[in-house]
Amino acid sequence: MTDFITFLNTADLDTLSKIPGISRKLAASIIAARPFSFVEDALHVKGMGKNLLGRMQSYFEAEVNDSESRALITVEEEPVPPVPIEKSQPGEESVHAEKPSFFLRAGKSVLNFLWGVIKVFITLALGAIIGGAAYFFGFPLFYQRFVAPVDQNTARLIELAEEVASLKRAMNDWEPQFNQMNDRVNALDETIQAQTVSLTRLSDMQTKLETELENGNSILIQELKREVMHTRSIEFLSRARLYLSQSNFGLAREDVQSARDLLVQIQSVAPEYQLDRLDEIIAFLDLALDNLPNFPVVAVNHVDNAWQSLMNGLPESAAEAAISPTVENTPTLTTTPTPLATPSATATP
Repeated sequence: MTDFITFLNTADLDTLSKIPGISRKLAASIIAARPFSFVEDALHVKGMGKNLLGRMQSYFEAEVNDSESRALITVEEEPVPPVPIEKSQPGEESVHAEKPSFFLRAGKSVLNFLWGVIKVFITLALGAIIGGAAYFFGFPLFYQRFVAPVDQNTARLIELAEEVASLKRAMNDWEPQFNQMNDRVNALDETIQAQTVSLTRLSDMQTKLETELENGNSILIQELKREVMHTRSIEFLSRARLYLSQSNFGLAREDVQSARDLLVQIQSVAPEYQLDRLDEIIAFLDLALDNLPNFPVVAVNHVDNAWQSLMNGLPESAAEAAISPTVENTPTLTTTPTPLATPSATATP
């Protein structure tokens, strides 16, 4: 070990640089830190560690073994006198670096501790700045982009759910009225079917009466035929009124036309005291036909007047025709109906 200390204190720059891991800069630092009293003193050199010091010792021992193996005669080496340590004069710089003192090491430790504390504070400050920026700028943006739309959609869904529930309640409230309307429609349909059956029977009866007239030309049969045609006209107008209540203007117009045709036939064989009443009823029906399907509200009024006149019956004598009342608002064929906002589509049967 004493020889290795001597190696540390005497090896030149080139020799130290040959050791693996020892650079010329570190070798110069080792030379500047001489003399070493103990091997461990070399650890105080900046850049020197235990591993490098072990390499230096291994290199020294290998060199010694090589030199001994090459020597034919063992020559005792003279001990190298220790290099005297020159004391520096006051005011002069020491050639060799002095070993750091305890206070210097303590000061470095305090400085390192303070620098660590400062780095911790700097890290905390940067974290606080980043967190504040995220809170004041990032979170509002995140809220506007993601949270606010979700809240709005949720509120809208709640509103839609409430509207659906309100509609369901309204449908439940209206259901009895719908049922009543359906019942009325069904009753109208049944009435229309009954009148259709009645019209069919009257038509068959009229056909039979016409056959009897062709065979016997009986006055009684002629009267029966007129009564049947009169009844059929009433049935046609009754069904037309039902069709108008259903806004089925196409079928209503067909029934009004059928009733008018029957009344024209009655007019051709009716006595003179019934002609004025028949002219009045036919005029009502003509106005109704002119107003269908474009002006159904006006047509309803005319059909009702014609139906009421037929229900009152035709006069049985000239005296009765003179005193029998006429329907109010007696029509004139020159009257122009006022357009109303009503459907213009003709319903198909």
